[in-house]
Amino acid sequence: MPVNSLMLFFLIALFFMALLQVHIFEIAFIKLGLTPEIASFLLLGTLLGSAINLPLYSLQTKQTGHLVLSPDRKPVWEIFQPAKEGKIVIAVNVGGCLIPVGLCFYFISLQLIDPIRIITGILAITALSYKFSRLIPGLGVGMPVFLAPLSSALVALVLDPEHAAHLAYISGVFGVLIGADILRLNTIASLGAPVASIGGAGTFDGIFLTGIIAALLA
Repeated sequence: MPVNSLMLFFLIALFFMALLQVHIFEIAFIKLGLTPEIASFLLLGTLLGSAINLPLYSLQTKQTGHLVLSPDRKPVWEIFQPAKEGKIVIAVNVGGCLIPVGLCFYFISLQLIDPIRIITGILAITALSYKFSRLIPGLGVGMPVFLAPLSSALVALVLDPEHAAHLAYISGVFGVLIGADILRLNTIASLGAPVASIGGAGTFDGIFLTGIIAALLA
């Protein structure tokens, strides 16, 4: 296949993937009781907000000394790499964190769900997220993609079938935020990155995706 044709095929496929993503997100928002106009506004805000990280504070970091292979010697030789001083900025992403959290508070304010059920759902997903999430140096916090959404939907259907979509969204967003991000802030310095952004992947971040997928499944 010629290079130009291959590029055109790639662009067309990317366009349809974007349309599918937008359509799925809109369906999820509408299922949560939002109008199509508000759903489109939230999706646009999430996409634009994914480029905005608001710094919260910084942590002093110190990489411990360790042995590394010497580049000019045989592989059996190692040299001592001294410790390095630095800092890491803890930030929060507008699209991937603040908007989903704000939407959760809006759903809670509707008083559709018993507070005990909300707390139970959040605690369940928090424990699950903390247990199965792992720090990946240079990348961030990772965990199985569909674990939190599926668990959130299941927990919501058990606790409150009538308002399962809302409970799944709230439990998923807060559970991943607390379990995979906030509870790991004390070890975040080991990531080896200058900035650690909570929700920094925008529409592809675990916080945002968990809420959307959980709402679709519930």
